[in-house]
Amino acid sequence: MNAKQIDEYSICNTCTIKLVNLCCDRKWWFYYFRLLLITGMRIMAAWHRIDPRDYKVRSEGCYGCIRFMKTALKEKSSTFRFLNDRINPVFDKVVGKIVTKEEIREAKDFAKSKTQTAEDNER
Repeated sequence: MNAKQIDEYSICNTCTIKLVNLCCDRKWWFYYFRLLLITGMRIMAAWHRIDPRDYKVRSEGCYGCIRFMKTALKEKSSTFRFLNDRINPVFDKVVGKIVTKEEIREAKDFAKSKTQTAEDNER
C-alpha cells in the first residue's frame, strides 16, 4: 500500500470489471478497444501524477479497476472531462450491444452490494 493512501473510496455504481470481462469473453476485439482507451487514461494520469493505488478499495475484486484513476482525472483534468464526455457514451453503447440489460443490472447490484458491505464493515 502506498504511504499517501487516500482515505475516501471512489463512488461506484456499476462493476465495470464484471462487464469488461463479459465483453472480452464474447468479442475478441473488445480487449484492444478498451486497451487503447486505458492507455490514454494512464498517460493522462501519469501527466497529472495520479496513482490509482493510492485509493482504498472496497473488496479484493476492486483491485485493478480504473474507477479510481477515472475519478481522479475527472477532478483534475478539463481535457479528460472533455474527452470522457464524448468517448464514454460510445463505450457504453458498445458495451450495451455486447452484454444484456440483465447483466448490466447484475453489475449494478453487485457494485451496490460491495459498497453497502464496506460501509457496514466501517461502522
